[in-house]
Amino acid sequence: MPASKVPSPCIDVCTLDERTGLCQGCLRHIDEIAAWGVLDDAHKLEVWDLIAERRRALDARAPATLPLEEPPA
Repeated sequence: MPASKVPSPCIDVCTLDERTGLCQGCLRHIDEIAAWGVLDDAHKLEVWDLIAERRRALDARAPATLPLEEPPA
């Protein structure tokens, strides 16, 4: 099998969130992580699309941050 041209999304922050089942670093499920080495490039790109969807969903739920104090005038 030729080498994959699709990079791994792993960023070496390998901790599964018990609530979501997602890796806190790459936002993949354990089955996606385990299968990565045998997936063809088309399926790897599908996983990347899922990661992008998950990132957008997380960003949409993130609370807006407000400054604790007003900046000096």
